[in-house]
Amino acid sequence: METLQALLLILGFSAAQEENLTGIVGGTISLPAAVTEKGFLLYNSISIASVFKGEFEIDVKIYKNKLHWNRSSGLFTITNLQKNDSGIYKVQKGKFSSSYKLQIYDPAATPAVKTVNVTSDLCLLICSVDKPETLLWIRNKEIQNQSRSALSLHVTVYKEDRDSSYRCAAANPAENKTVDVNLTTSCGFNQTETQTDRRTYWISAVVSVVVLVFVAFGLWMIKLKFLDRKEPAGQTQSRSGYLSPPEVSPQENDPTFSTIFYRTWNQEITS
Repeated sequence: METLQALLLILGFSAAQEENLTGIVGGTISLPAAVTEKGFLLYNSISIASVFKGEFEIDVKIYKNKLHWNRSSGLFTITNLQKNDSGIYKVQKGKFSSSYKLQIYDPAATPAVKTVNVTSDLCLLICSVDKPETLLWIRNKEIQNQSRSALSLHVTVYKEDRDSSYRCAAANPAENKTVDVNLTTSCGFNQTETQTDRRTYWISAVVSVVVLVFVAFGLWMIKLKFLDRKEPAGQTQSRSGYLSPPEVSPQENDPTFSTIFYRTWNQEITS
C-alpha cells in the first residue's frame, strides 16, 4: 500500500479524499483549491481548463462562458450551474491535487403558511410547498415538527406560546427557504393581550373597592342618623324594653311628692 502511494506521488497524483460540495440550478460555486501559476482543472478525469505562467485557458468549449479563473485568488468558479454539472472535479497542482464531489440541486421551494383552525386556546397552522421538500416547523431555535419529502406539514401553536417566534422552512442539501409567521395575524393572538387582561383585572378590583367604601360610608351615615340618635328627654328605654322613669328634679326630692309622682307614672305605664 505504501509502495502504491509513493508511486502515485511520483506520477503527480495525490490520495486525497473527495470533499462534498453542493450547488443549486442557476447558481455559482467556487472550488476551494487555488492555482496561481501552474495547474489544471479536471472534470470526471478530463482536463477542462489549465493555468500556465499565470495565463488561463479553457480546454472544453462548453465551459467557455461558465468557467472562470480569478488571477488574484487563484480560484476556479463555475457559473450558471445545471444538474449535468454534477460530478467529480479535481484541481491539480504539480504533484498534489484536491478532489471535490459536486452535486447540483433544484432551488428549494418557497413555503406558504395557512391557518387551518383557531380556538381561544390554540391555533393550527399548515406549511405547504409545490414540490416535495424537507419541511420543518421551528419555534424560536427548536424544531417542533419535520418531515422529509413532504408537500405539507402542520403545527399546533398554543396561546401561552404567542410570544415565541414561529417559522416554516423548506430545505434541500443545497439551500433552505423560510417564512416567518405573525401569530397576531395568523392566529389572532395579541402579544399585548396579557397586559390588557391585567389592566382590566386591576380596574375591576379598584372599582369594587370604591363601591365597597361608598357602601360602608353610607351605612355608617345611616347608623349615625337613625340608629344612634338620642331618644327624647323623659322617655329613655331600658334594656328590658320598658321605659325608665324620668329623672326627678332637685325640687321634687320631697318624699311625699316622689311617692305621688311615681304612683301616677306607673298608672300611665300600665294603662
